Amino acid sequence: MRQVIAPSWHAAVTRYCLLFFVGLLLSMQVLARSASPSDTISVDQLPPQAQQTLMLIKQGGPFPYAKDGAVFGNYEGLLPKQKRGYYHEFTVKTPRSRNRGARRIISGGAIGSSGEYYYTDNHYETFRRIQE
Repeated sequence: MRQVIAPSWHAAVTRYCLLFFVGLLLSMQVLARSASPSDTISVDQLPPQAQQTLMLIKQGGPFPYAKDGAVFGNYEGLLPKQKRGYYHEFTVKTPRSRNRGARRIISGGAIGSSGEYYYTDNHYETFRRIQE
């Protein structure tokens, strides 16, 4: 006959504590990433290059980067949920950067006329809605 050995009380408590702390850490990461579009920034507070990019978006270009106007997928889920194709991204020039840099303006809805614009200066980690 096989003998079944029940886990000790100490091992069970340790396992549950470990699971609790892992869950707590994961939930804190989700909360930290989900609180951005409620932040706003006025046009005057934008860097001059972002103000220039916003002006180009509103007048329909011409845009300096080939990827400007590309669909932004919102894979991070930080902007309000919309159908694919609703958001478009535009590069904000970064002085002394050899590539496109981390700064972008995301346009929601009809490009140039929707009035829904978001600014990120850290490559989609956080967004601030642009208030006009």
